[in-house]
Amino acid sequence: MGTPAITMDVRRVGDSVAVVDIKGEVTAACEPVLMSAYEEAGGASKLVLNFAGLEYMNSGGIGMLVTLLVRANRQRQQLAAYGLSDHYREIFELTRLDEAITIYDSEESALEGAVR
Repeated sequence: MGTPAITMDVRRVGDSVAVVDIKGEVTAACEPVLMSAYEEAGGASKLVLNFAGLEYMNSGGIGMLVTLLVRANRQRQQLAAYGLSDHYREIFELTRLDEAITIYDSEESALEGAVR
């Protein structure tokens, strides 16, 4: 199996927020990349997932997001997302991920939500 077709770059915004820029395919194979990005985000109280560069996500990728959600909840961290296409927004709603991960329309609104 080759390397996952994904990159996740972490940007810090202030002391308490980390933005993870996701580019590529979110599948079960991306677990090492996702967990590495999570570790890089460190002790941020809020993680904002930027899906603007998302090319593809399957059920394995949804499973990876659930794993991330469980880890974040254990650390009392909030998860937010933006940049989801209508298709993936609908998948978040169908899987009820939108009840645990707040979805915003833009990075600006996600960061404003992080301040509250």
